[in-house]
Parts: sequence; structure tokens; C-alpha cells
Amino acid sequence: MKWKTKSQQRVRRHKRVRNKIHGTAELPRMSVFRSNHHISVQFIDDEAAVTLAAVSTQQADFKGKKNTVETATEIGAKAAEVAKAAGIQTVVFDRGGFRYSGRVAALASAAREGGLKF
Repeated sequence: MKWKTKSQQRVRRHKRVRNKIHGTAELPRMSVFRSNHHISVQFIDDEAAVTLAAVSTQQADFKGKKNTVETATEIGAKAAEVAKAAGIQTVVFDRGGFRYSGRVAALASAAREGGLKF
């Protein structure tokens, strides 16, 4: 049996999730990516292959903040704000192969509180 690395396992899970969900202009895909240092969210129209809006801890608003649950909550609230400005109200959530706990769950709940519907 061939052992796979953690990143290969995550990509495999992400492909499995992506086979089931698809974003459109009316119902974009809210894609979450987290690394050890940063977390980012993109609102994607898969039909046109275009990113409609994005938020990341690499932006100037979040410089110097550590990648914690509190920062993920702030990113979720900011993502909801940016999505509303872009005219997005309902999304399909793509956890990116990550477990729905910790930073990913905090981001999702903050986005829901910000007014996004999943």
C-alpha cells in the first residue's frame, strides 16, 4: 500500500468535494484555503472561470495577525461584507478538503452571521 502525504490526502478530498459542487454567477462557490500562515476565501463562478471577489490575511487589513480562530472569524465577516458589495447573497460552500472544524468552521459561521446564505 502506498502512503500519501497529508497534502496529497487533502487534494484527494478536495477533488471529491469539487465533483459534487459547482458555482455559477447567481450561486458562486465560496472556496476556502488555509495554510499554516494564512487563510483566504474566494467567490468563484465556475462556468465563466472567474473569481468574483476575494479576501485574504495577506491583505493590508490583516498584516501582522496570526492565523488563529479569531482571525478566521474576522476573515469570514470581511468575506460576507465583500460578497454583499459584489451583489452575492447566496453561495455554495467549498471547504477545500479541510475538516469542517476550527478555523474553517469559524470562518463559515462568521460569514453566515454577516448575512451570507449557504
